[in-house]
This record gives sequence, C-alpha cells and structure tokens, in this order.
Amino acid sequence: MHSTLIVAKIAPSSADKVSQLFADFDRTDMPDRMGTRRRQLFEFNGLYFHLQDFDDDNGGELIEEAKTDPRFVQISEDLKPHITAYDPDTWRSPKDAIARRFYAWSAR
Repeated sequence: MHSTLIVAKIAPSSADKVSQLFADFDRTDMPDRMGTRRRQLFEFNGLYFHLQDFDDDNGGELIEEAKTDPRFVQISEDLKPHITAYDPDTWRSPKDAIARRFYAWSAR
C-alpha cells in the first residue's frame, strides 16, 4: 500500500465541516476513480493532516487525472474557507503540500 500525507492549516472549528465535505465526497465514485482505499483526517494545533492510502504508487497520477472532474473542483472550492496552504509562498499545487516520507517500516 502507498500513502500520501498532505499538510496544511485548518481554520478553528472547521474539523466538522471538513469531515462532512469528505464524507459526502467519499460516498461518490471519486475515491475509486482516484485509487483511494482509505482516507484519514487529523488536526493538531491548527495544522491539518490528510492521510490517503492507495493500492500502489499510481495514486498521484490518478488524482492528477481526476482534478478536472467537477466533483473534485467543487470539493477543492468548498475546502478553501477551512484549509489553507502551510506555506502560501511556496504552494503551487496540491503536490506542494505532500510531506516527504523519510522512513517507513511494516511488519508485512
């Protein structure tokens, strides 16, 4: 399984709204279209962590293909009042918010 971790800032008291936006999004076929097998959202001291698991490392390519889908565009717009770039000066695309994995271990 391949994972990505998106790091951003979350507005105070936005966790419930963000959770609902993704619950609605994940009830569609979009997760399957993007290859997402599991999504987990975390917040800590104003930071937002979005962990997505994929069957393999093609998730990034599938997400790039899905970015023009109206549902992807809509959730991106709906999240704007709640989620902002960790570093707006360097953010150009969602790829700029993905944390770099520097260690991994698995029992399997």
